[in-house]
Amino acid sequence: MALRNAVMAALLAGEASGYDLAKGFDATVANFWTATPQQLYRELERMQAEGLVTARVVEQERRPTKRLFSLTPAGRAAVRAYTAQPPARPSVVRDELLVKVQCADAGDLDAVRAAVAERMEWATAKLARYERIRQRLLAGRSEEAYFAEAERVGPYLTLLRGMSFERENLQWGDLVLRRLQQRAAARSQQGD
Repeated sequence: MALRNAVMAALLAGEASGYDLAKGFDATVANFWTATPQQLYRELERMQAEGLVTARVVEQERRPTKRLFSLTPAGRAAVRAYTAQPPARPSVVRDELLVKVQCADAGDLDAVRAAVAERMEWATAKLARYERIRQRLLAGRSEEAYFAEAERVGPYLTLLRGMSFERENLQWGDLVLRRLQQRAAARSQQGD
């Protein structure tokens, strides 16, 4: 998937500055796509040159002028075309922590356990942030009411996937920590 598709997905929520997109990326699509602010700005420039987005300049008092981007009809057509295409291939996991866990038996078990614990802390924080976003989207409604009334359900559905991913990270991390602790205890007994 190209970054442009994630940018178009974010712009479906409405007009946004590059700064707002970069900040909002964390709250909208970070559970399935990441990008640096520089990558976002470069992509917005390309998309504008291709006619997928338009930008309007807004003068601000005591702040630099900003540009607000929005999807053009060609951008909305590109979203429709993109969603009609089958995904290129299933996602693949490329995670350095998994390589470290793979090497744990020959490596530093304490360091690997610390890395897994750190990942669990990160997952816990992301899950809490995602829950705040979920509550904001629901705005006091049940999920059923949200799905019946909301203008857009895609952001909520992808948020649920991000939450599921972080919960699974926590379950896996707990398992890994328990098993590595058992391994460390067994090594300790063998050394005595």
